Amino acid sequence: MPPKFKFTREQIVAAALEVTRKNGITGLTARGLAAELGSSAKPIFGLFQNMEEVQREVVSAANTLYQSYIKKGMADNKFPPYKASGIAYIQFAKEEKELFKLLFMRDRTDEKIEENREEIRPILDLIMKNLGIDENEAYFFHLELWLYVHGIATMIATNYLEWDIEFIDKALTDAYQGLKNRYVTRSTDNE
Repeated sequence: MPPKFKFTREQIVAAALEVTRKNGITGLTARGLAAELGSSAKPIFGLFQNMEEVQREVVSAANTLYQSYIKKGMADNKFPPYKASGIAYIQFAKEEKELFKLLFMRDRTDEKIEENREEIRPILDLIMKNLGIDENEAYFFHLELWLYVHGIATMIATNYLEWDIEFIDKALTDAYQGLKNRYVTRSTDNE
């Protein structure tokens, strides 16, 4: 009869997420995770092959949490949906600094990163509808504005600055309006 484990995979991943929140992904060790669980490392390795598998599960759990920020931000109607997605990204960086760093500031040297427009299809559709531009222009509009949003989020996640939501709201409006003017003007110039 296989051994009965004291913890489930989900409980171990939840504890690993907490360790990562406190200490970053480099602090997620078998010893640190066992301490968070109040146990030895044995239950961890009874349910996971190694710590790399645990780390992959933490990345997945962090991404699920991030997606919930985006979904909630876009649904709560405090801001227009496109702006809400940027503010939710920044809010995630502010409230979940280590998880933000894990998802958006880790070394990606060995990762294959592909353009996947389907992941951001709702965002592209919003931009195309709001600005009357085609998909390629909407994609590049989003990339340019995302660079700006990511810069703010990174500075907040690294404690470089602490801006309030009113200032962020104004800054995003200014950036959006500037890009909108350029893209809409360029679009009408080509007609």
